[in-house]
Amino acid sequence: MTALDWIVGITGASGSIYGLRLIEAMQDLGMGLHLVVSEAGERVLREETGKSLAEVAAGCRLHDVRDVGAAIASGSFPAAGMIVIPCSMHTVAAMALGLADNLLTRAADVTLKEGRPLIVVPRETPLHLIHLENLRRLAQAGARIVPAMPAFYHRPTTMNELVDFVVGKVLDQAGIAHQLFKRWGETE
Repeated sequence: MTALDWIVGITGASGSIYGLRLIEAMQDLGMGLHLVVSEAGERVLREETGKSLAEVAAGCRLHDVRDVGAAIASGSFPAAGMIVIPCSMHTVAAMALGLADNLLTRAADVTLKEGRPLIVVPRETPLHLIHLENLRRLAQAGARIVPAMPAFYHRPTTMNELVDFVVGKVLDQAGIAHQLFKRWGETE
């Protein structure tokens, strides 16, 4: 493992394309990835993209979500941080309450307690007060909340450009240089 290794979590929220694109972009940048996918996340991946978990995990170290004894469940595991993309409101609630009942939520809990970056990409609309309160709790605990809200100032013309904008904002929060979208004021 290198210092560049990140943990990526994918949950059952719609928007698995964001997780797939993040994995691809991080691998293109030469980063090592540890992947954990919730059971609902695996189903949504298959339904939204037609891809199997094995296809998605190619080039990643895949961890079983039920294996709470995996290396990424320990604070001694030297990960750079964790990104949960997309993140269901179920997982937001579990993380906000410290319910580390599976490997994904345990790894997120460890990431927070170790003071490492935890970046959460919620994908739900509309949000009610309980959702907002759980997101607030996560933010207060140190997580960065990056809702899957694309911008339009760069005049996107494809769905891929919209996805790249959100993934680029996630990489910005992780401190990872990229060129996934044209920034405000850039001409080319």
